[in-house]
Amino acid sequence: MTDADLLALAIRLARSAAAAILTVRDAGFAVERKDDQSPVTAADRLAEGIILEGLRAATPGIPVVAEEECSEGVVTAVGDRFWSVDPLDGTREFAAGRDHFTVNIGLVSAGRPHLGVVAIPATGEIFSGILGQGAWKEDASGHRAIAARRPPAEGITVFASRHYSGDPRLAAFLGDRAVAEIIEIGSAVKFCRLAEGGGDLYPRFGRTMEWDTAAPEAVLHAAGGRCARFDGTPLEYGKAGWENPPFLCQGRP
Repeated sequence: MTDADLLALAIRLARSAAAAILTVRDAGFAVERKDDQSPVTAADRLAEGIILEGLRAATPGIPVVAEEECSEGVVTAVGDRFWSVDPLDGTREFAAGRDHFTVNIGLVSAGRPHLGVVAIPATGEIFSGILGQGAWKEDASGHRAIAARRPPAEGITVFASRHYSGDPRLAAFLGDRAVAEIIEIGSAVKFCRLAEGGGDLYPRFGRTMEWDTAAPEAVLHAAGGRCARFDGTPLEYGKAGWENPPFLCQGRP
Protein backbone atom coordinates (compact mmCIF):
# COMPACT_ATOMS: atom_id res chain seq x y z
CA MET A 1 0.00 0.00 0.00
CA THR A 2 1.17 3.52 -0.77
CA ASP A 3 1.33 6.28 1.84
CA ALA A 4 -1.86 7.70 0.34
CA ASP A 5 -3.58 4.31 0.72
CA LEU A 6 -2.42 3.99 4.33
CA LEU A 7 -3.61 7.49 5.14
CA ALA A 8 -7.00 6.83 3.53
CA LEU A 9 -7.31 3.65 5.63
CA ALA A 10 -6.50 5.52 8.84
CA ILE A 11 -8.98 8.29 7.97
CA ARG A 12 -11.75 5.76 7.33
CA LEU A 13 -11.11 3.96 10.62
CA ALA A 14 -10.78 7.20 12.60
CA ARG A 15 -14.11 8.35 11.21
CA SER A 16 -15.78 5.07 12.18
CA ALA A 17 -14.26 5.15 15.66
CA ALA A 18 -15.36 8.77 16.13
CA ALA A 19 -18.95 7.86 15.26
CA ALA A 20 -18.87 4.98 17.74
CA ILE A 21 -17.56 7.25 20.49
CA LEU A 22 -20.40 9.70 19.95
CA THR A 23 -22.92 6.85 20.04
CA VAL A 24 -21.60 5.79 23.44
CA ARG A 25 -21.68 9.38 24.68
CA ASP A 26 -25.29 9.80 23.60
CA ALA A 27 -26.32 6.52 25.26
CA GLY A 28 -24.54 7.21 28.55
CA PHE A 29 -21.57 5.36 30.02
CA ALA A 30 -19.71 4.46 33.19
CA VAL A 31 -16.14 5.53 33.95
CA GLU A 32 -13.80 2.82 35.21
CA ARG A 33 -10.22 3.04 36.46
CA LYS A 34 -7.26 1.14 35.04
CA ASP A 35 -4.36 -0.11 37.17
CA ASP A 36 -2.59 3.26 36.79
CA GLN A 37 -5.82 5.02 37.91
CA SER A 38 -6.36 6.64 34.53
CA PRO A 39 -9.99 6.56 33.33
CA VAL A 40 -11.40 4.21 30.70
CA THR A 41 -14.88 3.85 29.23
CA ALA A 42 -16.82 1.65 26.84
CA ALA A 43 -16.07 4.25 24.17
CA ASP A 44 -12.30 3.66 24.50
CA ARG A 45 -12.74 -0.07 24.08
CA LEU A 46 -15.28 0.10 21.26
CA ALA A 47 -13.20 2.59 19.27
CA GLU A 48 -10.04 0.55 19.75
CA GLY A 49 -11.78 -2.61 18.58
CA ILE A 50 -12.91 -0.92 15.37
CA ILE A 51 -9.44 0.42 14.64
CA LEU A 52 -7.55 -2.78 15.48
CA GLU A 53 -9.83 -4.94 13.37
CA GLY A 54 -9.49 -2.59 10.39
CA LEU A 55 -5.72 -2.14 10.60
CA ARG A 56 -4.94 -5.81 11.12
CA ALA A 57 -7.21 -6.87 8.26
CA ALA A 58 -5.82 -4.31 5.79
CA THR A 59 -2.16 -4.28 6.85
CA PRO A 60 -1.40 -7.65 8.45
CA GLY A 61 2.34 -7.12 8.09
CA ILE A 62 2.39 -3.93 10.17
CA PRO A 63 2.20 -4.43 13.97
CA VAL A 64 -0.25 -2.32 15.98
CA VAL A 65 0.46 -0.86 19.41
CA ALA A 66 -2.76 0.35 21.03
CA GLU A 67 -3.38 1.93 24.42
CA GLU A 68 -6.07 -0.33 25.82
CA GLU A 69 -4.35 -3.54 24.72
CA CYS A 70 -1.15 -2.33 26.37
CA SER A 71 -3.02 -1.49 29.57
CA GLU A 72 -4.30 -5.08 29.62
CA GLY A 73 -0.76 -6.47 29.39
CA VAL A 74 -0.57 -7.22 25.67
CA VAL A 75 3.05 -6.96 24.52
CA THR A 76 3.50 -6.20 20.83
CA ALA A 77 6.85 -6.67 19.11
CA VAL A 78 7.46 -3.86 16.63
CA GLY A 79 9.78 -3.64 13.66
CA ASP A 80 10.78 -0.80 11.39
CA ARG A 81 7.14 0.20 10.91
CA PHE A 82 4.20 -0.01 13.29
CA TRP A 83 0.86 1.64 13.95
CA SER A 84 0.48 3.61 17.20
CA VAL A 85 -3.15 4.01 18.27
CA ASP A 86 -4.96 5.95 20.95
CA PRO A 87 -8.63 5.21 20.35
CA LEU A 88 -9.81 8.00 22.66
CA ASP A 89 -7.19 10.54 23.65
CA GLY A 90 -8.57 12.79 26.36
CA THR A 91 -10.79 10.33 28.21
CA ARG A 92 -10.91 12.76 31.14
CA GLU A 93 -12.36 15.41 28.84
CA PHE A 94 -14.84 12.92 27.39
CA ALA A 95 -15.93 11.73 30.82
CA ALA A 96 -16.38 15.34 32.01
CA GLY A 97 -18.71 16.13 29.11
CA ARG A 98 -16.27 18.38 27.29
CA ASP A 99 -15.43 18.23 23.58
CA HIS A 100 -11.63 18.11 23.55
CA PHE A 101 -11.04 14.42 22.90
CA THR A 102 -9.62 12.75 19.80
CA VAL A 103 -9.00 9.54 17.90
CA ASN A 104 -5.29 9.15 17.07
CA ILE A 105 -3.92 6.74 14.44
CA GLY A 106 -0.25 7.18 13.56
CA LEU A 107 2.21 5.19 11.49
CA VAL A 108 5.78 5.10 12.83
CA SER A 109 8.68 4.40 10.48
CA ALA A 110 12.31 4.03 11.58
CA GLY A 111 11.50 5.36 15.03
CA ARG A 112 9.68 8.52 13.89
CA PRO A 113 6.06 9.37 13.02
CA HIS A 114 5.60 9.17 9.25
CA LEU A 115 1.89 9.78 8.78
CA GLY A 116 -1.05 10.36 11.06
CA VAL A 117 -4.74 11.02 11.44
CA VAL A 118 -6.41 12.84 14.33
CA ALA A 119 -10.21 12.98 14.43
CA ILE A 120 -12.11 15.28 16.79
CA PRO A 121 -15.46 13.51 17.12
CA ALA A 122 -17.36 16.33 18.82
CA THR A 123 -16.63 18.83 16.05
CA GLY A 124 -16.44 16.50 13.06
CA GLU A 125 -12.91 17.66 12.20
CA ILE A 126 -10.33 15.24 10.80
CA PHE A 127 -6.68 16.28 10.57
CA SER A 128 -4.20 14.24 8.55
CA GLY A 129 -0.64 14.48 7.31
CA ILE A 130 2.18 12.66 5.58
CA LEU A 131 5.73 13.76 6.30
CA GLY A 132 7.14 15.59 3.30
CA GLN A 133 3.82 15.59 1.45
CA GLY A 134 1.57 17.95 3.41
CA ALA A 135 -1.17 18.19 6.00
CA TRP A 136 -4.91 18.55 5.59
CA LYS A 137 -8.12 19.26 7.45
CA GLU A 138 -11.57 17.93 6.67
CA ASP A 139 -14.73 19.38 8.21
CA ALA A 140 -18.23 20.49 7.23
CA SER A 141 -16.81 23.07 4.84
CA GLY A 142 -14.70 20.55 2.89
CA HIS A 143 -11.13 19.29 2.59
CA ARG A 144 -8.16 21.65 2.43
CA ALA A 145 -4.44 21.91 3.04
CA ILE A 146 -3.28 23.43 6.33
CA ALA A 147 0.00 24.94 7.51
CA ALA A 148 1.48 26.02 10.82
CA ARG A 149 2.17 29.74 11.21
CA ARG A 150 5.13 31.84 12.25
CA PRO A 151 4.80 33.62 15.62
CA PRO A 152 3.04 36.99 15.27
CA ALA A 153 4.92 40.06 16.43
CA GLU A 154 2.14 41.09 18.81
CA GLY A 155 2.54 37.97 20.95
CA ILE A 156 2.22 34.21 20.83
CA THR A 157 -0.75 31.98 21.56
CA VAL A 158 0.23 29.17 23.92
CA PHE A 159 -1.64 25.91 24.39
CA ALA A 160 -1.45 24.12 27.72
CA SER A 161 -2.93 20.95 29.15
CA ARG A 162 -6.11 21.49 31.17
CA HIS A 163 -5.09 18.57 33.39
CA TYR A 164 -2.04 20.55 34.52
CA SER A 165 -3.83 23.87 34.91
CA GLY A 166 -1.76 26.37 36.86
CA ASP A 167 1.46 24.37 36.49
CA PRO A 168 4.25 26.75 37.66
CA ARG A 169 6.62 25.20 35.11
CA LEU A 170 4.66 26.90 32.32
CA ALA A 171 5.18 30.41 33.69
CA ALA A 172 8.85 29.68 34.32
CA PHE A 173 9.30 28.39 30.78
CA LEU A 174 7.53 31.33 29.13
CA GLY A 175 9.61 33.84 31.11
CA ASP A 176 9.47 37.26 29.47
CA ARG A 177 8.08 36.11 26.10
CA ALA A 178 5.31 38.27 24.68
CA VAL A 179 2.22 36.11 25.21
CA ALA A 180 -1.12 37.13 23.71
CA GLU A 181 -3.14 34.22 25.12
CA ILE A 182 -2.86 30.94 27.00
CA ILE A 183 -5.50 28.36 26.08
CA GLU A 184 -5.99 25.31 28.31
CA ILE A 185 -7.54 22.32 26.54
CA GLY A 186 -7.12 18.57 26.61
CA SER A 187 -5.89 15.88 24.25
CA ALA A 188 -4.18 16.07 20.85
CA VAL A 189 -6.45 18.96 19.84
CA LYS A 190 -3.54 21.23 20.84
CA PHE A 191 -1.30 19.74 18.13
CA CYS A 192 -4.06 20.19 15.56
CA ARG A 193 -4.59 23.85 16.36
CA LEU A 194 -0.87 24.46 15.97
CA ALA A 195 -0.87 22.56 12.66
CA GLU A 196 -3.65 24.71 11.21
CA GLY A 197 -2.04 27.97 12.31
CA GLY A 198 -4.23 28.62 15.35
CA GLY A 199 -1.37 29.05 17.82
CA ASP A 200 2.36 29.00 18.30
CA LEU A 201 3.57 26.95 21.27
CA TYR A 202 2.64 23.90 23.32
CA PRO A 203 5.11 22.89 26.05
CA ARG A 204 4.36 19.55 27.65
CA PHE A 205 5.89 18.83 31.05
CA GLY A 206 3.65 15.99 32.24
CA ARG A 207 3.52 12.32 31.33
CA THR A 208 2.45 11.18 27.86
CA MET A 209 2.71 7.95 25.94
CA GLU A 210 3.74 7.31 22.35
CA TRP A 211 0.15 6.66 21.24
CA ASP A 212 -0.78 10.13 22.55
CA THR A 213 1.69 11.84 20.23
CA ALA A 214 2.55 9.70 17.18
CA ALA A 215 -0.40 10.72 15.00
CA PRO A 216 -0.60 14.40 16.01
CA GLU A 217 3.16 14.84 15.76
CA ALA A 218 3.03 13.50 12.20
CA VAL A 219 0.29 16.02 11.36
CA LEU A 220 2.19 18.91 12.95
CA HIS A 221 5.47 18.11 11.20
CA ALA A 222 3.67 17.63 7.88
CA ALA A 223 2.16 21.11 8.36
CA GLY A 224 5.59 22.68 8.85
CA GLY A 225 5.65 22.73 12.63
CA ARG A 226 8.02 21.13 15.10
CA CYS A 227 7.88 18.75 18.04
CA ALA A 228 10.98 17.74 19.99
CA ARG A 229 12.42 17.34 23.46
CA PHE A 230 13.28 20.58 25.21
CA ASP A 231 16.92 20.12 24.19
CA GLY A 232 15.87 20.00 20.53
CA THR A 233 16.42 16.29 19.94
CA PRO A 234 13.53 14.41 18.33
CA LEU A 235 11.10 12.20 20.19
CA GLU A 236 11.82 8.53 19.58
CA TYR A 237 9.19 5.85 19.04
CA GLY A 238 9.29 2.15 19.77
CA LYS A 239 10.81 2.64 23.24
CA ALA A 240 10.45 0.07 26.00
CA GLY A 241 7.42 1.07 28.01
CA TRP A 242 6.22 3.57 25.34
CA GLU A 243 6.57 6.60 27.68
CA ASN A 244 7.61 9.99 26.25
CA PRO A 245 9.92 12.54 27.86
CA PRO A 246 8.74 16.17 28.21
CA PHE A 247 8.57 17.95 24.86
CA LEU A 248 7.88 21.22 23.08
CA CYS A 249 5.58 21.69 20.07
CA GLN A 250 5.85 24.81 17.92
CA GLY A 251 4.51 26.30 14.75
CA ARG A 252 6.88 27.43 12.02
CA PRO A 253 10.23 28.86 13.18
